Amino acid sequence: MNANSLSGKTAVVTGTTSGIGRAVAIMLANNGAKVFGGDIAPATDDDPTFTDLNITTTNCDVTAEQDVIGLVEMAAGHSGNIDILVNNAGVGMVKQIPDVSEEDWDFCMGVNVKGPFLCSKHAISYMSAGGSIINISSNAGLLPRAHDPVYSTSKGALIALTRSLALCHSPDQIRVNAVCPGPVGETAMMDQGLQETGNPAAAYQATIAASPIARAAGRMIHVDEIAAAVLYLAGDAALMVTGTSIAIDGGKSMGVPPTPSESD
Repeated sequence: MNANSLSGKTAVVTGTTSGIGRAVAIMLANNGAKVFGGDIAPATDDDPTFTDLNITTTNCDVTAEQDVIGLVEMAAGHSGNIDILVNNAGVGMVKQIPDVSEEDWDFCMGVNVKGPFLCSKHAISYMSAGGSIINISSNAGLLPRAHDPVYSTSKGALIALTRSLALCHSPDQIRVNAVCPGPVGETAMMDQGLQETGNPAAAYQATIAASPIARAAGRMIHVDEIAAAVLYLAGDAALMVTGTSIAIDGGKSMGVPPTPSESD
């Protein structure tokens, strides 16, 4: 039996319009899941890939509880059960603490921490033994980063939420894990960040250089590589995996990478 088969399972994925969320929704659907996606700007009805895979999308602001309830209940109405929840919706924030307004703080914490809390809160009641919650955190949650301290704080809090939920719901055999991406290319967050530097080409190379394997490979991480980790955590192959944070960051969270001369 294929341990990655999700046939007959119902999945909820947030932030499905583009980037990691879109790749995750497609990966889960390609492996048999019925996927319900929520996004503040949902995919259009004429999205051929989502249409072919029978992926249903709806408008969902993850910081608005009624939106979250609507998404969860829509998914639960399909089979009466939710097997997989992927809390992917997130926002970045590159500002130093003295420049962060109260509204900035609330926005970043709202999407990156409150959103997964609300989605988990309402999805858990529809989950049975073997249910899986996967939070998309970041290598910024594994180690502090000087250029985006509020974002790092929010992703660290998401890892703490992951571990707490995993412990609380272990008697129910509901697994909760986090995936911590590093520099992922072709996402709205990464593209915006590169553009804001004023020199996207140089920023691209500097971003790759900060992750040892990414630098050696000469590329950023692909969204499908993140989606593959989500697929593993969602499937039966990971029935004994809970409370973990899987870093898919090209080794960025290990520390300062060696210079070329040091690695010869």
